[in-house]
Amino acid sequence: MRDDAVATFDLPTVLRFSELALTALGAAREEIDALNVYPVPDGDTGTNMFLTLEAARAALLDAVAGTTATSPAPADLRTAMAAFARGALLGARGNSGVIFSSLVGALCKRLGEAGPGDRSAQVFAEGLTLATQASYAAVGRPVEGTILSVARAASEAATVSAADPAHRVGHVIRAAAAAAREALARTPDQLQVLHDAGVVDAGGRGLCVVLDAAETAVTGRRPVSTAPAFGSRSIPVPLPHQVQGEDLTPEGPAYEVMFLLDAPDAAIPALRTALAPLGDSLVVVGGDGLWNVHVHVDDVGAAVEAGIEAGRPHRVRVTHFAEQLERRTTPRAVQRTGRAVVVVAAGAGLGDLFVQAGATVVPGGTGRRPSTGQMLEAITSAGAAEVIVLPNDRDSVAAAEAAARTAREENGVRVAVIATNAQVQGLAALAVHEPGRSFEQDILEMTAAARHARSGAVTVAARQAMTTAGPCEPGDVLGAIEGDFVVIGDDLFTVATEVLERLLGGGGELVTLVGGADGGDLAERCAEHLGATRPTVDVVAYEGGQQRYPLLIGVE
Repeated sequence: MRDDAVATFDLPTVLRFSELALTALGAAREEIDALNVYPVPDGDTGTNMFLTLEAARAALLDAVAGTTATSPAPADLRTAMAAFARGALLGARGNSGVIFSSLVGALCKRLGEAGPGDRSAQVFAEGLTLATQASYAAVGRPVEGTILSVARAASEAATVSAADPAHRVGHVIRAAAAAAREALARTPDQLQVLHDAGVVDAGGRGLCVVLDAAETAVTGRRPVSTAPAFGSRSIPVPLPHQVQGEDLTPEGPAYEVMFLLDAPDAAIPALRTALAPLGDSLVVVGGDGLWNVHVHVDDVGAAVEAGIEAGRPHRVRVTHFAEQLERRTTPRAVQRTGRAVVVVAAGAGLGDLFVQAGATVVPGGTGRRPSTGQMLEAITSAGAAEVIVLPNDRDSVAAAEAAARTAREENGVRVAVIATNAQVQGLAALAVHEPGRSFEQDILEMTAAARHARSGAVTVAARQAMTTAGPCEPGDVLGAIEGDFVVIGDDLFTVATEVLERLLGGGGELVTLVGGADGGDLAERCAEHLGATRPTVDVVAYEGGQQRYPLLIGVE
């Protein structure tokens, strides 16, 4: 998708959007969870939207054979968009996630159908309108003051903006995002439970985050998004259990039922008719024989039977609201003992190092960001009462935090995430881990060690791009410090030594060198260089096996 008057939508922009949106939702997840008071104040709207988008992005990357935003490979856009929509549908969690997947599905379908002669501004506006219509159609009883109202305001603004032939797609997305934020601020006036709690709608806030990410992906600009406001006051962040929603009253439904359904499209009207009188919060989304069904009921069996009448329900998930709240508010005795560390490793060699240090390893690295489910499995399977998570990558922090929250609430595990942004920071943190001291003190020491480890890396450019060090061409060697490119050259060793000198210019007693899969003897050569030029500095070198980074560097 290029920001010009007549353009088709392209895969690199879609990939960039999916990464930006997932990162932004991850950062806003706790805020959105805290806003969640309708229809059930269970504090998981942000988490559910994050997990839904995470599933969509994973399906997108699978569809384009491991393509990443920094090294796109040729792929059919329609296939990619269909995969993104299907991933959202299959991975939708909760009421908010299912509605969000309906928005994603309709928008993706229109974008995937765009042709070379289509005006991208008009295509996006039409897609957003179809998305709004799909979300209203999916909900059994549409309620204003929710994500539906925010979506409608965004699509109406997009339509108006696209009508101006001088407007590019960036103008349209900017107008939609601004209108969404304005509509979000109005939600407390539309829904009494929001007014009483002093909050805006959680799902609507999540949609605003996603639209802001879309604007950044297309225009390169980050919108100025003020904190949600209620009247002239800032909105206090409530605890989710402070407000009792209609589904947590004695008269309200006791269970949330979700399932995937294989059924012909013609069977869905009868399914809606059967489920509607059983409870509320009915949402049915999908098409072409695959549906995601969500409803709050007292009679779980009747809801599942309605699904059986329509087709083949599978992946049935039932949540008892009372038990869910009890898990959140009542400490539970658990059989777990001891403390474990869960680490994301970017290569086989790094994984071996972490395992030797006693950690549970989750495979990660470029193009292999672990999902929240993988992180949760590692946390729970460790069998410990206390778990410290080292994501070792900026892009994995949000998934780690979402998994940690789920492990706390559903499994009673005490979990802390130390936001390590590099593999060498994880190595530094794990080196000072001491299970014998208190949980809080261990976290403090590991966090301090990670923060004191300055990180660098050497990689090779996969495509032409503008970096913080200047323009680069495919094949150029890039040196990075703390995630920012600072050196561009044509020789791995020369760039590596330049990065080392810059890192050591601020002082340092220990240098850790981690050789990559394509690094050859680069780590050893750098170690020899340091031995000759900085004999007072201790150096350790490992074979990490990480892809696309011939050398990772840590300085402590």
